[in-house]
Amino acid sequence: MGRHIITELWECNPDKLNDIDYIERLFVDAALRSGAEVREVAFHKFAPHGVSGVVIISESHLTIHSFPEHGYASVDVFTCGDRIDPATASQYIAEGLEAKVREDVKLDRGMGPIRVPEAQVAISK
Repeated sequence: MGRHIITELWECNPDKLNDIDYIERLFVDAALRSGAEVREVAFHKFAPHGVSGVVIISESHLTIHSFPEHGYASVDVFTCGDRIDPATASQYIAEGLEAKVREDVKLDRGMGPIRVPEAQVAISK
C-alpha cells in the first residue's frame, strides 16, 4: 500500500537546519518534484534552535525534525501507492540540507509483517 523511507542526515549545514522558511520551501519543493499533491503544510521553529514540520500530501506525508547543534536531521517520506517515488523527495532533501552522511531505511508498508532491511549509508565527503 505504501513505501516509507526513514532518512538520517548527518553533517548538514546548520544554518539551513535552523531556517524554518528554507526548510518549508525545501519540503514543499521535494513533494512537488516527486509528483505528489500537497494538501497542508505545518512547521514550527524551536528556541533556541531546531525545526519540526510536516507536509501532508494526498499520498501521505513528509516530515522533519532538525537538530542544528548536531548537524543532524531526521526525515520521513511516506507515500501510498506506486505512483510517487519517495526516494526522489528524500534525495532532494538530503542535497538541499547539504548532508555529508545519509542513512536510509526503506520499508514497504501495508504488505504484512514489516521486514526492516539493513540501512543503506551514503557518504559524500
